[in-house]
Parts: sequence; structure tokens; C-alpha cells
Amino acid sequence: MDVMPLLLLVAGSAAIAAAARRTPVPAPLLLVAVGLAVSSVPGVPDYTLDPHIVLPLLLPPLLHTAATDSSYLDLRAQLRPVALLSVGYVLFATFVVGWALYLIVPDLPLTAALVFGAVVAPPDAVAATAVARRVGLPSRITTILQGESLLNDATAITAYRVALAAAVGEGATWAGGIGEFLLAAVGGVVVGLVLMAPIHWLRTHVKEALFQNTLSLLTPFVAYAVAEQVHASGVIAVVVVALYLGHRAWEVDFATRLQEEAVWKMVAFVLESAVFALIGLQLPVVLRGLGEYEGVLAAWYAVAVFLVVVAARFAWVYPATFLPRLSARIREREASPTWKGPFVVAWAGMRGVVSLAIAFSIPLTLHDGEEPFPHRNLILFLTFTTVIGTLVVQGLTLPPLIRLLKFPGRDTHADTLAEANAQAQASRAAERRLDELLTDERNALPAPLADRLRTVLERRRNAVWERLGQANPVTGESVDDTYRRLSREMISAEREVFVKLRDARYIDDEMLRTLLRRLDLEEAAAFRETA
Repeated sequence: MDVMPLLLLVAGSAAIAAAARRTPVPAPLLLVAVGLAVSSVPGVPDYTLDPHIVLPLLLPPLLHTAATDSSYLDLRAQLRPVALLSVGYVLFATFVVGWALYLIVPDLPLTAALVFGAVVAPPDAVAATAVARRVGLPSRITTILQGESLLNDATAITAYRVALAAAVGEGATWAGGIGEFLLAAVGGVVVGLVLMAPIHWLRTHVKEALFQNTLSLLTPFVAYAVAEQVHASGVIAVVVVALYLGHRAWEVDFATRLQEEAVWKMVAFVLESAVFALIGLQLPVVLRGLGEYEGVLAAWYAVAVFLVVVAARFAWVYPATFLPRLSARIREREASPTWKGPFVVAWAGMRGVVSLAIAFSIPLTLHDGEEPFPHRNLILFLTFTTVIGTLVVQGLTLPPLIRLLKFPGRDTHADTLAEANAQAQASRAAERRLDELLTDERNALPAPLADRLRTVLERRRNAVWERLGQANPVTGESVDDTYRRLSREMISAEREVFVKLRDARYIDDEMLRTLLRRLDLEEAAAFRETA
């Protein structure tokens, strides 16, 4: 097996994503653009998107890291808009886009058109939330987009299976489709509920951080595989488990949390980078199979489908936002929304790698194995153009649109004040606990060490309040920046002495690593106290 193309894909996509951080262009869009450019270079190998790899191997870890970073409480508070988008909108888009394609393309069976509708129905909010974080969308809109992306893939995959069964002649019925959908949804929730408690118990009882992180990496794949084995939704199972683990992460050992954060950031960075690069690299594979639809006709179909996809999202989002407010209970409980929020949510409906992966899983032939699947190559092409079109058109215009609409940013002063009050309450509880422990002779400590514990606690409590102070009048630095800079300068001086002592053979390398790790933890603590 030639691993060089894979290594080139991972290394190249990671380098481009890192470079994108120094440009105003969001990383997903730059990766797609570079992938498109590289795909036309002679000698570049074909990177065929294999659905048997993308869905079970790439989707679970991406969903897991997104769900653990989400807030279960925020998602529960926004349950109605999230459900309307992740379930209602996906089914609506499946029928609207499918019906539109059926009317546009001659001789295309309605069942095959609905297969395409299900393929392009789920927006990929990875790119949208990446843009949202950079431009500072209100937290409610970001939560809705994140919640939608966690669950809409499950709806789309189930809708695709039902439509595909009808298209290939396996006798699917409306009742059977609804039953399969309910089995997938309810089964995914049940599998997630069954797995989440035992996995959390293992995480809290296995004390070795290395084993705990190994378990963390295996968790999304186990949840997905178990659910799919019983014909339930692996996507929902992964999300349920991850939301629970993220909500209870405070019960896990601190070393595990620190390692998990670093490991999962790396995993998400590598996978997201490779996934968006793969989208652009699909161009030669898609164009080779286009056949009779090359030229102006294919371009017309692509533009028409893109416009229908965009219009369908607006047609769903605005009624789904304002019609529930006909209920007096909802009007009393929720503030009245403006037109701006729904507009951004509707415009943020970018498609991604899941749509392409589902499209590539369409079989070559119908159920009898002799007749080819109708217009399969056209469906692949239109999926590709829809993904590229939404990423480029909507992705490039989303940041200036958000700035133009002038959403109110987060009140950093109020956030810092809330953080300071929370830290003050926690510090008082810690002081009381320390006084209780020191009254027990088994916990006797020399006075300097006891004072050191109190000093560290006081420094942690005061650091947040100092953040509300004025900047340094000479350097213009904030208190946080000055504290970090001085702390790092002191630690750097210590580090240089340790290295010189090692070079002089006064200490060995093993002791040097121990001392350097201690300094690394001190530096991390200094950074986190003011970050």
C-alpha cells in the first residue's frame, strides 16, 4: 500500500490550515481552493473519497470533539430551533431540492431525485462555526449552528437510506421509511444512554491518564459501531455519549483533561484540514464520470440546484423562527427575535464532506444488478458543485455579512466581572476547606507551606479582578500581558541555568527533563491564570 499520497495529504492540508490563520480567509475555504488547484496539476494522484472510510472513521471523531466542546445546557435551552433545523429542515430540503431536480432534469426518476435531495440536505456547520468564532457571532446563533451540525447528519443519512431503497427497487414504503427513521433516532439515543454511564465510570476509575486518553480516542468509534450494528444511528449515539462526557468532564482527573484537550485539538485540526482539502481534490474524479452532461447544460443544472438549495433554507428558517411565536407561552418565555439572526442562520447553510461521502456511496446499479443507477454521475457532479458553491459563495460572504449586520459583541467587562465573582466564591470555599483540614493533626504543615497555599489561592482570586484594571501606561500592555511576560522571562532564566548545569554534567538528562517539566507546568499555570 502506497502511504505517500496520504502523508502528502495530511502534511499539506495541515500546513495550509496553519498558513490560513495568518490570512483573512477562513481555513476551510483556503483548503478547498488549494485542493481544487492541486487537483489539476499533472501527476497528482487521485484522492477518491471512500464513504466506507469517511462515515465510520472520520465522522465519529469530528462529531465527538464538536459535541464535547458544546454545552448541553445551552443546547437544551435552544432545543426547539435545533430540532427544527436538524430534523425538520433536512427533511424539508430533501423533498424540495429533490422535487426541483426532478422537474429540471429530463427522464430523472423522482426516487433518484430524492436521493440527491437527501445527499445535499445536511449543512456542514464546521466551516460556519469556524467563521462565527472569528467574527464573534452571538452565542445563541453559534449554539444553534453547532447543535444543528451535531444531529442533521443522522437525519440526512436515514432519509438517504429510505430514498435509496425506493430508488433501487427494494420496495420502500412511507410507513417503512417512518419506521426506519424512528428506529435510527430512538435507537441511537438508547445506545448512547446505555454506553455513556459505563464509559464515564471507566474514565473516573482508571487512574492512569494515558489509559484514560486511549479510552477517550476509542469512545466515538465504539459508540458509532455499536449503534450501526443494531441498525440505529451511529451519529446520534456518538453525540449523546459526547455531550454527557463533556458535561461531566469536571469529574475526571486534571491530567486527563489537560491531555485530552491537547490530543483532541490535534485530532480535530488534522481531520478537519484533510477533509476540506479532500473536497477540492475530488474535481478530477467527478469530472471524469460526467459524460453526456459536460458543458453548458451541466453548468445550468449546477446553478439552478445551488439557487434552490439556498432558497429552500431561507424558506424554512424564517417561518421556523417566527411561527412558533404565535404561542403566547413562547412569547412570554423568549425575547422577540429580529430578522438578522435568522438571516445569518439561513446564509450559514454550507455543505461539506458528509454530502460528498453519501453521494459516493450511491451504488452503481439498481437492485437487479444489471441496470445502472439513473444519472448517478450527474448526482455526483451536482453534489460536488453544491458543496463547492456554498463553501465559496456563502463562506466568503458570511464574515462581511456578519460585520455589516453589526451584531452586538460579548460584553467582556460583564464576563470578567462574572468570572471574578465566581472565583471569589470558589476561593472562599477553598479557604474554609483548608482551615478545616489544617485543624486535623494528620494534615499538619509547616507555617511557610500553609502560607504558600493561601498565597497561591489569593493570587488566583486577585488575578481576575486585576483584569478589570487599567493597562500599563508605559508599555500599553494589560495586566495579564505584563504578568505573563515577566513570568515567562523568569522561567526562561531558570531553564537556561538547568541546561547549562546539564551541559556541565552537574545533572543528568533525566533530572533535566524532570526540572523542565516542572517549569513547563509553572508556565502553563501562569498562562492559564490570566488567559
